[in-house]
Amino acid sequence: MTDPKQIVNKLWNYCGILRDDGLSYGDYVEQLTFLLFLKMDDERTKPPFNKKSKIPNEYNWETLLSKDGVELEQQYLKTLNSLGKEKGIVGVIFRKSQNKIQDPAKLKKLIVELIAKENWLSLDTDTKGDAYEGLLEKNASDVKGGAGQYFTPRPLIDAMVKVMKPQPPGKETYKIHDPCCGTGGFLLSAYNFILKHYKLDRDQLIKLKSGSFSGVEIVPMAARLCVMNIYLHGLASDESPIDAGSDALKENPGPIFDMVLTNPPFGKKSSEKFVTDEGEAKTKDLNVLRDDFWVTSSNKQINFLQHIRSILKIKGVAAVVLPDNVLFEGGGSETVRKKIMETCDLHTILRLPTGIFYKPGVKANVLFFEKKGASPDAQTKEIWFYDLRTNMHFTPKENPFKYNDLKEFIECYNPDNRHERKELYSKESPDARWRKYTYEEILKRDKTNLDLFWIKDKSLDDLDNLPEPNIIAQELVDDLESALEELKSISDDLSGDEK
Repeated sequence: MTDPKQIVNKLWNYCGILRDDGLSYGDYVEQLTFLLFLKMDDERTKPPFNKKSKIPNEYNWETLLSKDGVELEQQYLKTLNSLGKEKGIVGVIFRKSQNKIQDPAKLKKLIVELIAKENWLSLDTDTKGDAYEGLLEKNASDVKGGAGQYFTPRPLIDAMVKVMKPQPPGKETYKIHDPCCGTGGFLLSAYNFILKHYKLDRDQLIKLKSGSFSGVEIVPMAARLCVMNIYLHGLASDESPIDAGSDALKENPGPIFDMVLTNPPFGKKSSEKFVTDEGEAKTKDLNVLRDDFWVTSSNKQINFLQHIRSILKIKGVAAVVLPDNVLFEGGGSETVRKKIMETCDLHTILRLPTGIFYKPGVKANVLFFEKKGASPDAQTKEIWFYDLRTNMHFTPKENPFKYNDLKEFIECYNPDNRHERKELYSKESPDARWRKYTYEEILKRDKTNLDLFWIKDKSLDDLDNLPEPNIIAQELVDDLESALEELKSISDDLSGDEK
């Protein structure tokens, strides 16, 4: 069996059985990750590979195959606890791992009937990688489980990478980074782009796999899924390119990256909960204090935007997914917008449609910019906007977001030479989605507001142009859920002010 969809369906269908025991989709994918890694490591020790195992003998795959019942459960638990203390990629995958499968008989079935029957190393890299990524996407669609926060839609990732054109290693290694890498979608897409578009010699390929890519992921579950994902795609080796469990915002590692591709976590503020002496639960905002930041803030997106600019080399480039509030809020947000435009060439903003993220109600954009050297004049001369939101309606099931929906944007962006762009908007074509604004025009706007739109919403004037009822209903639900989150955030802020 070599069809990724068949493998995904086979593995995923078994999740339904385990769900009856209270196992979530995320828990299931985690358990698969542990077992798949052990099985593949075992395969590497056998002909024709004959590699040395990364796993101590007392915790290898064979020890699980040879046991049943309570003994199997105990052995599996020992394996997880012990391997989480190992170094390198093994330690990252098994860090803080737990056995979530309480029925030893079902654990045995998962091992023997689903994992053991497949020779995973005999599958080509694309098949293994696509199968695992298919599981991650299914997990992301489980909105109630919250896994979607780690998953950026693949069409968007691929389009961002397409226009950014990551480079292969030259005399120096071209370094690509994601400071909140989730399940590794951006890193893998960039890796595949380079393999597809460039002819690499042996030294370049070694450099590409060993030093070109890096990431940070603060959530242990997401980090292990990321490492397993890139491992199955042939990118990771004995050492993990992912800094697991670290907070990317804590310090500045220096301007060391040529390209940053990322989608920082949604949610406005960093905070922590604590219990007062009176036993009352409270929340307080966590401000990020960095000498290289322009403003001190608890706003996650503002902090990540400042961080990304700090870790770029001069002439380094970035593509960052950010929510609407970053474009229009005053105070620290306005300061950061101005500073980005002064120190970088903020040349493109892609306004994304709603209904493409697994988290409902998200209104986001992609900011594309290049870091420049010191200059008395602002480095941004004009900003090109592509509005993919107005009069566009997507839903995860009925009308899913596809790569082709970004085809015109890619053409307008002109990745081969973005300095030779042609505007589609004009007085004769007021609904064209591609329009530029000069730096001077932006400065004249209240709070240097970048939340720009010019296309007329057809549904406001013409009832015949209304979306399908199910789409309207879903958008209403998304807006309500988003509003509730905003109200909760305001409530938390007010509670904090009372301390």
